[in-house]
Amino acid sequence: MQIPNPGHRSTGFGVRRPVAAFLLGRRRSPHKAETARWNSPLKESGDKSRALQRAWPCSLLVAWLLLAAGADCRAAALEYPLGIAVAKDGTMYVADRELHGVWKITDGKAEVLYRGQKRYRTPLYAAFSAALDNDGKLLVGDPGTREVYRFDEDGQPQPLTDGGIGTPLAIAVAASGEIFVGDPEAQRVWKVPAEGGQPEEFAKVIGARGLAFDAAGWLWVVANGGPNQVVRISPDGRQIETVVEGRPFRFPHNIVVADGTAWVTDGYAKGVWKVVPGQKPEAFVSGDPFQNPVGLARHNGKLLVVDSRAKAVFAVSADGNVSRVTD
Repeated sequence: MQIPNPGHRSTGFGVRRPVAAFLLGRRRSPHKAETARWNSPLKESGDKSRALQRAWPCSLLVAWLLLAAGADCRAAALEYPLGIAVAKDGTMYVADRELHGVWKITDGKAEVLYRGQKRYRTPLYAAFSAALDNDGKLLVGDPGTREVYRFDEDGQPQPLTDGGIGTPLAIAVAASGEIFVGDPEAQRVWKVPAEGGQPEEFAKVIGARGLAFDAAGWLWVVANGGPNQVVRISPDGRQIETVVEGRPFRFPHNIVVADGTAWVTDGYAKGVWKVVPGQKPEAFVSGDPFQNPVGLARHNGKLLVVDSRAKAVFAVSADGNVSRVTD
């Protein structure tokens, strides 16, 4: 004798009621039909929910397979880029604060060169500035650990100053190989031995941010907190000359120099200024697509601008045409 399941009422034929109703062609009552009509949207929603639940394990399986194959499921998109350095072959290195590391960009394609930990006081926690030394090795300034790092042959950042820098927001390398660091916290420009070591004061500059050497070995400095926003310092550090008198910029960040002309990124002005000594600065490019231009480099006659809010690198030609470098 078949014992009916208490959760399903039996028809007496040994067949559960929903199946029997289908086989016998039994019609639902008008009341049940009306109830089904009102409940149909809920049923569709439930169906979608069940479909998502069925699809979820498949998504997990795909993610697991990608990880097993060594793939990074995170999209290769800049997160909060700030500093940039460019190699002779055009390869770009971008310091990214939210990545806690560095991107390597080749032919417009970004890949993670180094991803740090999301933990305070770990290397590149707040990666900000970038430069290349005379041997082509990458230097990165990190205010989070108050340090400048050089990447070794294994692609790992190695500290150079034992935490001897306050906020290394800019790095420039002299022909001698010595490393110069702009530190607005200490209101100083520091000089670090090429091989690393104890920093020594090179010059006092209020709000020292951007740094760049010219062909004669003078160091140009963006002095965001000073009375004059751009100065240049003689190779021996004894002379400081004013290049940009007063404070025409809204919030200047970085600087590059070529053939006696300088360019300065300005986050609040959303653009780049052109600076010719003895003349008033002029807006070189501004507005869309820039949102907060910070990092700046120059390669093959083009400016390379890192925009932290646009999360992109832009190239600016000599005639002011702007194009996006990163996808």
